[in-house]
Amino acid sequence: MGIAESIINTIARYATYIAQLAAVLIIVAGMVGAVYYYIRNRIKRISDYKPVLESRLELGHTLSLGLSFLIGASILKSAIAPTWDDIGKLAAIIALRTILNYFLTREIKTLGQDIPR
Repeated sequence: MGIAESIINTIARYATYIAQLAAVLIIVAGMVGAVYYYIRNRIKRISDYKPVLESRLELGHTLSLGLSFLIGASILKSAIAPTWDDIGKLAAIIALRTILNYFLTREIKTLGQDIPR
C-alpha cells in the first residue's frame, strides 16, 4: 500500500468515527430535547395532545438526521477496499436505514399536520 492510500484510509477511518459520533450526539440531543419539550409543556399544565406531538416531532427530526449520518458512516467504512461480503452488508444496512428513514419522515409529515397552531 502506498503512502497516498494509507493517508486516504486513515482519513476515511477517522471520518467514519466522526460521522458515528455525530449520529450518537444528534440522537441523544434529540432524546433530551423531546423529554424537555414534554416536561416543559406538562409543567405548564398543557393537557391536550400537543406536548406529545411536539415531542415526537422533535425526536423524529433528530432520529432522521442521525440515521443519515449513520448511513454516511457505513458508506465510508465500506469504501476502503471492500469485499463482496462488505458490499452486501452495506447494501442491507443502507436498505434498512433508508426504509426506517422513509417511514420516519412520513410520520414526521403526518405529525406536523396534526399539531394545532
